[in-house]
Amino acid sequence: MMVAAAMATSTVEDYIKSIYALQFDKRQGGNVGMGELAAALGVAPGTATSMVKSLAKSGHLSYKPRIGVKLTEQGEKLALHVLRRHRLIELFLVKTLGMEWHEIHDEAEALEHSISDRLLEKIDALLGRPKLDPHGDPIPSATGDMTQRDLIPLDQCEEGQEARIGRIEDQEGSFLQYLESNDLTPGILLRINAMDPHAGVLSVKFDNGVERSLSYPAARKIHVERCG
Repeated sequence: MMVAAAMATSTVEDYIKSIYALQFDKRQGGNVGMGELAAALGVAPGTATSMVKSLAKSGHLSYKPRIGVKLTEQGEKLALHVLRRHRLIELFLVKTLGMEWHEIHDEAEALEHSISDRLLEKIDALLGRPKLDPHGDPIPSATGDMTQRDLIPLDQCEEGQEARIGRIEDQEGSFLQYLESNDLTPGILLRINAMDPHAGVLSVKFDNGVERSLSYPAARKIHVERCG
């Protein structure tokens, strides 16, 4: 079973989780710059540097001035443990408590630091050992394994391509409400109806014949699995 580092504080967990997201979601495993990390956490660069140095001493990451930070194996294990808690809580809030998917992030942020491993296991079993959270993000297993999928941003599809929405990158509340109101949620099958790079707009068509238009920046935040 994946085990978190003993006595990790909520601040430590927030740093580790942010570094993991920046390292693997944005850079495919590369170093994360200090300015980028500070911006993601909403803290001053000096504050981020002080914490990073402390985490380097505890063995969670490696830090090189002017190059950035990179999680160690110990840091990755802790990050996956925090992500598992966060994503299972989000799914529990939606599936069991009936909350809307745009409401759950802040609640999960608060609960992820206090929930016990025993309760988390109960939630996992209740939900049927799910692989994905409400936004399509993979939920790490108790051993740290995650479902791997071949997803690309919607704006990188070709005209006429059929695709299924797999993951929403931007989970800001108003954007999620926009997607839901336009039926652009994980699991939905659609076809790229037309693309206009000059205007920066593309349109998609659903199985029921309904069409929706959206901007390239919005489409870039919707990751899909190509079909056919």
